[in-house]
Amino acid sequence: MRPLLPMHREQYWIDVPETPPYNSRTLLILFGWVLFAFFLELGLTEAAAREKQSVSTLVSMPCWLVEDFVVAEECAPCTTFQAKTTPECGTTGFVEKISCSVSKRDEFKRLFPCCLSCRSAMMERHLFWKFEGAVVGVAAVFACLVILRQRSLDRKALEKVRKQIESI
Repeated sequence: MRPLLPMHREQYWIDVPETPPYNSRTLLILFGWVLFAFFLELGLTEAAAREKQSVSTLVSMPCWLVEDFVVAEECAPCTTFQAKTTPECGTTGFVEKISCSVSKRDEFKRLFPCCLSCRSAMMERHLFWKFEGAVVGVAAVFACLVILRQRSLDRKALEKVRKQIESI
């Protein structure tokens, strides 16, 4: 029975004609062309992205950013219907309705494109006390850690003094 793969393979040598070594000038020119192509492509890509962004921002700009407006309803908590239907209510639970003077549009004011609406004084007060509670909690935890560490160090110091007294 003959094996599927031969146990000993002969090495084949392929004669490749020697190429002349590249001189540094040729490599420098080649490298320069590669860099030129890279930066050209990068510039074209950035220009296209900027153009696309400027077109999309003009279309989706809220009216209160580009024209005068009047506040129709002050910042107030959202109703249950508004909370379900308007994305501006989803983040903070408060909404401010404005009326643009030139385009005569009524819309809800968004602070950021991600639909963050107004912040009321009541919500700010709530966030402030939440922050203060967190600060006091963290301070209490670290105060306890300091007390425990001090007790541990005192115990070690007393043990060291006791050993020194015993050795006398």
